[in-house]
Amino acid sequence: MNKKKKIMLIVPMLHQGGFERVCVATARLLEPYYEVYIVIFDSGDIAYDIKGLNVTDLHMGVKDSMAGKALNIVRRSLAVRKLKHKLNIDIAYSFGPTANMVNVFSGRSAKIWVGIRSYMDMENEKKIRLFTGRADKVLCCSKRIEEEITEKYRCSKAVTLYNPLDVAELRKRAEEEEPKLPWDSREHIIVSMGREDDVKGFWHLLKAFAQVRKRISDVKLLIIGEGDFGEYRILADGLGVGDGVYFAGMKRNPFPYLGTACLYVLTSYHEGFPNALIEAMALGIPVIATDCLTGPREILQGEGEDYGILIANMSPEKNMDAGMVTEEEMLLADEMERMLQEEGRRERYRSAAVKRANDFSNEFYVECIRGWIEIE
Repeated sequence: MNKKKKIMLIVPMLHQGGFERVCVATARLLEPYYEVYIVIFDSGDIAYDIKGLNVTDLHMGVKDSMAGKALNIVRRSLAVRKLKHKLNIDIAYSFGPTANMVNVFSGRSAKIWVGIRSYMDMENEKKIRLFTGRADKVLCCSKRIEEEITEKYRCSKAVTLYNPLDVAELRKRAEEEEPKLPWDSREHIIVSMGREDDVKGFWHLLKAFAQVRKRISDVKLLIIGEGDFGEYRILADGLGVGDGVYFAGMKRNPFPYLGTACLYVLTSYHEGFPNALIEAMALGIPVIATDCLTGPREILQGEGEDYGILIANMSPEKNMDAGMVTEEEMLLADEMERMLQEEGRRERYRSAAVKRANDFSNEFYVECIRGWIEIE
């Protein structure tokens, strides 16, 4: 009888975020077939259920200085190298640029898989060359990233691996609790999810929402994600919509809150493969998303069908002036209003969203990884 292969998953932390969620999901999905170990650099703010998983905390958190960061890479790499040898790891799969650096510098006693989980990771060409030169496989979260790595870096090791989604579990979790919202009515709630980060373009969303509220007085906006959103609260007040916007913060189970939406809007100008967009679709929520470089187009368009509204990518120039509303924000407001007002259109995209979400299954994700592992 063959021994189970040993897989190491390397991630900096397990706070709320896209590739952190995928790391935990990967561990649980691969457990029936392999011995799986998760290595994290710091256990602060763990947002995911890791009960029963084999997790090693290196206790090597973030350093502020350049010297500290460089030393951290060395220390982490040496610690991971030691673990690879001690556990006799067959494949080490890392998530994100920080973990990828440690993976490629921690020796080749195990096969090295690096994960490119965002198009922003592509901006550092030196790191991408390092990863593509030293890794045995480069796992990309979108076809666009795979194609660019293959062509620009002459890399034959790049493959696309979409993030896994357990639709049934997600719907179950959406029913687990009653969300606590500051409003009595839930008729017209627009939702977006993401941490407080300029890349999410939330100022565009707030300005578009303010225009919609001039036309639909009872519409509300719910933003779920880590951060205090102080400057966005000020912007909302300046736009005169502060009473209609709720910043819910990070939620260990965000799905009951997400499930209140009649519309989901993504205004990011950069994404890898936006998990939250597919999660909203799995709950039967019509979606509007920017056509940023990777992710939304692959999700919302394919084989002659459209599964949501794709709008032009929006400006990355941050503008918190409540008195300045751009044409692109007005166009977004028009699309939001149309979806809210036209019931037939909303129902069509609700059905299309559910259909598309089912294409990103756990089963397909596991099938891809197991196929590559067995080849290794």
